[in-house]
Parts: sequence; C-alpha cells; structure tokens
Amino acid sequence: MAYVIGDECISCGACAAECPVEAISEGDGKYVIDADTCIECGACAGTCPVEAPKAE
Repeated sequence: MAYVIGDECISCGACAAECPVEAISEGDGKYVIDADTCIECGACAGTCPVEAPKAE
C-alpha cells in the first residue's frame, strides 16, 4: 500500500525533496502522494518532522 500524508502535514516540503520517484506534490493545504507512483520506500516518513506520511 502506498503512503498517505495525514492532516498533521505542515507543508514544509521535506518529504517531496526526499522522494526518489517524485510521487509527492504540494496539494491544497498539505502535500499529497500519488499512490500510483509511490514505491513504498518510506523515505518521506523518515524525513517528516511531524510524522505525517503513513503507510496505508
């Protein structure tokens, strides 16, 4: 299952910078992950200061 960014996202962009497949983009009020592109590597979760990305 792809990662999903929760509502605790502070829109800092740290996760997008770490994504090796560029699956993360700025959404409306928080960043979002394209489930079709996500390779479930966990890089986003490891770099997020508020632990917003979670495996679904």
